[in-house]
Amino acid sequence: MAKKKKKKVVGGAGVIASNRKARHDYTILETYECGIALVGTEVKSLREGKASLVEAFATVDDGEVWLRHLHIPEYSRGSWTNHSPRRVRKLLLHRREIDSIMGKVRDGRKTLVPLSLYFKDGRLKVELGLAEGKQAYDKRQAIKRRTEEREIVRDLGRKIKGVHA
Repeated sequence: MAKKKKKKVVGGAGVIASNRKARHDYTILETYECGIALVGTEVKSLREGKASLVEAFATVDDGEVWLRHLHIPEYSRGSWTNHSPRRVRKLLLHRREIDSIMGKVRDGRKTLVPLSLYFKDGRLKVELGLAEGKQAYDKRQAIKRRTEEREIVRDLGRKIKGVHA
């Protein structure tokens, strides 16, 4: 029987960094879990729970997937061996996954957006989403749908409790 693997808890939170705005600005079609090639001081900085995915995105160049604009601040106790905070980092995926992603991104309407960073079994993982941009009216529709669902849940709760408003 396979063992269930959990995301490592760092500083009370299961995720080091998440890109909440990505789910608002994009429709996520597929997600991929991939590793990331890092240097030692980057890992130490991430274990302190410091990272920002705000402007980050991924590209496919020459059959490899690269994560760009991920901000990992310099390690506070590092020396001259510290890393550059916004360097380009290689993502580790299987060849068939890279080929699949290349085929889907090639048409120009889809992009790769990092959704979250977390440790899993001592290794850093990136949840990468294949995303399609939302238009302004799509965002308004999503907000309207969320508000309606919230009102339905609230009304059902009142009905169950016997409170009439």
